[in-house]
Amino acid sequence: MSSISPGIQNLREELDSSIGTILEVLQSVGRGDLTQELTLNFPEDHPAGALAQSINSMIKALNVAREESADTLHELSRRIELIERQREAIETLSVPVIEVWSGVLCIPIVGVLDSRRAGDITQALMNAVVRQKARYAIIDLTGIEIMDTTSADHFLRMARSVTLLGARCALSGINPNIARTIIHMGLDLGGLKSFRTMREALQFCVKRDRAEGRL
Repeated sequence: MSSISPGIQNLREELDSSIGTILEVLQSVGRGDLTQELTLNFPEDHPAGALAQSINSMIKALNVAREESADTLHELSRRIELIERQREAIETLSVPVIEVWSGVLCIPIVGVLDSRRAGDITQALMNAVVRQKARYAIIDLTGIEIMDTTSADHFLRMARSVTLLGARCALSGINPNIARTIIHMGLDLGGLKSFRTMREALQFCVKRDRAEGRL
């Protein structure tokens, strides 16, 4: 039986130790630890040395990919936040509630009044009435040329929601087309005051406050 020379035995032990080190590093990488780096006592042209270099290159590539992924995720989050702020700004502009006089709010309605937008406008107006303790709310329809039956229903629900909060609701800017729609539908304005212009509606609110001793 031939014996193994001490040199070969030492080489085998070093190789076994290196393989163990490689396996430990690969396990760490598998757990997400990319801080490891292999340093073996083998030249690059040795199979173990070449394997160590390959693993080190892989770890560096994974680190770069992780950093790029983190940067991409951060940029994506930043853009989503920006889009959300822009959306909120657009919604605020599309539903502007303006205090035109102390205790008098005005909401100019422009464009199509569908179910979703009517809900947003109603909620914004009701919140403003409660928050600012408004006594009057003027709903201005100058920016609407045509109103179908569904929009008219949304609009009247909006006006009645304001009155339920204890504020008086006045309408302004109703053109002949909208007036015909309301008459054709047989809708009852429920005692809501209607004025040709927002200025006339505001004058009514101010005169009413003076008559009641608030001014």
